[in-house]
Amino acid sequence: MREPGWVHHAIWWHVYPLGFTGADTTGADRAPAGGLAQVTAYLDYAVRLGASGLALGPVFDSTGHGYDTLDHYRIDPRLGDDADFDRLIAAARERGLRVMLDGVFNHVGREHPAVAARLGGAAADPRASWFVDDPAGPDGLRVFEGHGGLVTLDHADPAVAEYVADVMVHWLDRGADAWRLDAAYAVPPRFWAAVLPRVRAAHPDAYIVGEVIHGDYAQAVTAGGLDSVTQYELWKSIWSALNDRNLYELTWTLGRHDAWLDAFVPFTFVGNHDVTRLASRLEDPRHLPHALAVLFTVGGTPAVYYGDERAMTGLKEERAGGDDAVRPAFPAVPDLLPPGGQEALRLHQDLIGLRRRHAWLHRARVRVVSQTNEQLVYDAEHDGRALRVYLNLADAPLRHGPVPGPVLAGQATEEGGALLVPPHGWAVAGAAR
Repeated sequence: MREPGWVHHAIWWHVYPLGFTGADTTGADRAPAGGLAQVTAYLDYAVRLGASGLALGPVFDSTGHGYDTLDHYRIDPRLGDDADFDRLIAAARERGLRVMLDGVFNHVGREHPAVAARLGGAAADPRASWFVDDPAGPDGLRVFEGHGGLVTLDHADPAVAEYVADVMVHWLDRGADAWRLDAAYAVPPRFWAAVLPRVRAAHPDAYIVGEVIHGDYAQAVTAGGLDSVTQYELWKSIWSALNDRNLYELTWTLGRHDAWLDAFVPFTFVGNHDVTRLASRLEDPRHLPHALAVLFTVGGTPAVYYGDERAMTGLKEERAGGDDAVRPAFPAVPDLLPPGGQEALRLHQDLIGLRRRHAWLHRARVRVVSQTNEQLVYDAEHDGRALRVYLNLADAPLRHGPVPGPVLAGQATEEGGALLVPPHGWAVAGAAR
């Protein structure tokens, strides 16, 4: 297991900066909006939430939405400049917050100078070799998942590996602590295996997470030399099991999840910049706390997507601009946030506090104690320690005994030597006796 020791305590607040600050993601208006200064203004908010790290979406110069990069060494002018980045890093350091950057290294934007060199026949420009020929692609170049504006890099070219390693080291030198590797699932693992040793030689404490949606997560980690990958299986299973009131689906997924803990600790979440928000996805709002209880009691490195801590809604759609609803602008400062969502905010704070007081949950495995379709009791266990979690999706109370210890979160009462969880309720109790 490669992950740095500090990740054992990491809980991320995930922000998509271009949307968060109100920038025009179409690229038509390049004027700065709130910029990284606005993100900096929310660091105390992240601390009050309980986060120990800030996971940023793309901050580098791009044509539009950030994933169509123009210059990996330049802060997007819509977000500011190097000085704004330095101030963000310094302010994060003052608050004990780590910073993760989003590395878009599978492809670049069509307006990237390297693409221009290739299409312009600039053979003397070494970047002209960075791309893969594809007769079916626009201008004869391979593109990412049919998006003509995203030109795929040639990951068999040693020059591309050298470039990516240099970019990663550059921003770690500037104060970043971690990288999310966008679309890592589309990149051959041997590419990461070539790049990451160079990065770790300069920054052995860097944390590297790959975006992997499906497939063999453990193989992606070990073959590529990553520290972790995004746990999309668990994300999907949580909301699907709650909607269908089929907790057997959840425990099946948790079994797979636990098996991966032998090789790595997954990067866990119930929302991000690419998916419909949890509050919109769940058919019964009473079950939002159940999703969070799972997120913060099973093994993993949890992340909270900005706005989810306030139960914000947002539907992702497969159309131009279809991500806008899940990447909204926030006010200039936290004091201007609308008053709604306080119950969800307190719930997040309580469960994050629970997680931080029991940091061993980072590698906890699940042992099912009792289960039906609509009711689940499990122990989260690691190294001789345990918490018991009760999830009730039923219209009737969940009664389970004996009582393992004090109720630490949720709603439950002790009755006749058993714990009674109300209909559609949940609870976390102390160490199992």
